[in-house]
Amino acid sequence: MTTLNLTQITNGRILTPQGWLKGGSIIVDGAGHIAEISDTEATPDGCTTFVDARGMYIVPGAIEMHVHGGGGRDFMEGTEDAFRTAIEAHMQHGTTAIYPTLSSSSVPMIMAAAETTERMMREKSTPILGLHLEGPYFNKEQAGGQMMEYITAPRPEDYRMIMSSTHCIKRWDEAPELIGTEDFGRACVANDIMPAIAHTKAEYRDVKRAWDVGFRHATHFYNAMTGFHKVREYKHEGTVESIYAIPDMTVEVICDGIHVPPVILKMVYMFKGVERTALITDALAVAASDSTKAFDPRVIIEDGVCKLADRSALAGSIATSDRLINVAVTKVGIPMADAVRMSAETPAHIMRVDDHTGMLRKGYDANICIYDLDINLRFVMQKGRIVRNDFHQAEKQF
Repeated sequence: MTTLNLTQITNGRILTPQGWLKGGSIIVDGAGHIAEISDTEATPDGCTTFVDARGMYIVPGAIEMHVHGGGGRDFMEGTEDAFRTAIEAHMQHGTTAIYPTLSSSSVPMIMAAAETTERMMREKSTPILGLHLEGPYFNKEQAGGQMMEYITAPRPEDYRMIMSSTHCIKRWDEAPELIGTEDFGRACVANDIMPAIAHTKAEYRDVKRAWDVGFRHATHFYNAMTGFHKVREYKHEGTVESIYAIPDMTVEVICDGIHVPPVILKMVYMFKGVERTALITDALAVAASDSTKAFDPRVIIEDGVCKLADRSALAGSIATSDRLINVAVTKVGIPMADAVRMSAETPAHIMRVDDHTGMLRKGYDANICIYDLDINLRFVMQKGRIVRNDFHQAEKQF
């Protein structure tokens, strides 16, 4: 352990991979990693910063694997300024690692965002883990808030060029009933991109075919996909039932209590479990912002959610990571430890970054949040940097 510029976090319940630890402490080194998780509160030599958690929950920070913007800025803008503003806004609400998400976009828009993502990922303490493309290969009948003018069937000439031009894309969503799904899925897997099911009317045969070529994840489960339905006198499974029928397929849910009601969230938790359920915001630019104006002029803010101006569908959310955990615990009845794991450990596992983040473990990124006993966020540390401190008590000793 380094003996210089250490931070010690004490006097709280620490969520470790083995469960809750009481009476211990976390030591963070000057490089932004967890140097030690101790079962005592004894202060090692070299500590210069101290944080008293006041008996609250000390947990890993959230990994946001589906988020379109925040702080009034949208990742579709493609600029470094937009990225920094949106990311900083979400970090204030407990997001400590992030996959910026583009809705269905043109090829030039994708390439501009990829260039910005690559540049920012080279920064030493970046929270960016990669780029997420939500579309444009979707079923137009399940477009939701996506821009119709960009939606198309998979175009090999486009996605192959994009995949060969950048390595920052880590996830790409598609509707598996479309012609070309198999080739698209194989191309994603070959380029270390996770293909995911989204904005779809797929039935089991489509979902199973997608699974067979590498699709392992379902985007905003229950939203923009079909459920059990009838065609004339015959009953058909929807996308939802098809995903349940493949036990190892992981899902993500918008846990704001609105896009998916609490009773359905409870069902997902019961049937898919902690290890296969991730919490996401799917947040638009207006999230984590004082603004009431959405980036997309087709979208309005009404009753605490983003809707299309014609009120034909929900278009996205204004949720933040701390709200997801609060809703999961206080509205759904999920234990705090499981809610936190679904916001951090499970996304890390799904995106295959669980070798360095998503848990409070020695050697991992010091991405740490503190919640009070009413599940309100009080403190955020991202790779050792304190970005929010409601305690006003982190002190330097000289």
